[in-house]
Amino acid sequence: MKNKLIYIASLILSALLFSGSLCAQNWKFVKEKDGIQLYTRQSGGKGLKYFKGIAEINVPAERIYNKLEDVYQTDWWTKDVSQIKVLQYVKDRLSQYYLVYDLPWPFKDRDLCVNVTASLNRTTGERRLTAVPMQGVCVINNQCTRIKEFWEEWKIRPIDRNRSLVELEFYINPGTNLPDWIVNMVLTDSPIKVIRAMRRAL
Repeated sequence: MKNKLIYIASLILSALLFSGSLCAQNWKFVKEKDGIQLYTRQSGGKGLKYFKGIAEINVPAERIYNKLEDVYQTDWWTKDVSQIKVLQYVKDRLSQYYLVYDLPWPFKDRDLCVNVTASLNRTTGERRLTAVPMQGVCVINNQCTRIKEFWEEWKIRPIDRNRSLVELEFYINPGTNLPDWIVNMVLTDSPIKVIRAMRRAL
């Protein structure tokens, strides 16, 4: 019962926090690299951008989903993540974990406490994994700066039995003292790098 309430609350929180921003701007095509299309859009009056990568992958949708959904399969994740601690995992429903991003000097490392919910559209076969930050759950790490603004969503849609369309959307405010345009520039290729790493892992 407790897990079900957490799941429902997470979905509501995600919708309230981000639905307005996501609908506010149109996506702008940036480029295509390694078969991955990259898009960006402004985030409702903020300087930081949302990013999206789209790719067709010659792998069944269920296999891709299983790779992304299992929080214990993180060997393909970006090397910038120096620590991952699983707090809770209920297969095909939710996962909660704490992670640390390793930032170069002179910036402090960033940490993040995440709640990920899984959903399935039984009509289209599309699966989604939506991640939002959890507040007041993870103990404050004085060695890191806590990321409070974060949203990420994977969409895995079957094209046929052996091909899938994968979309990765995300927004993150790392809380640095750098101008937004520099942060946007650094993050721009992130969807391409992550999808490419996941594709190689498969």
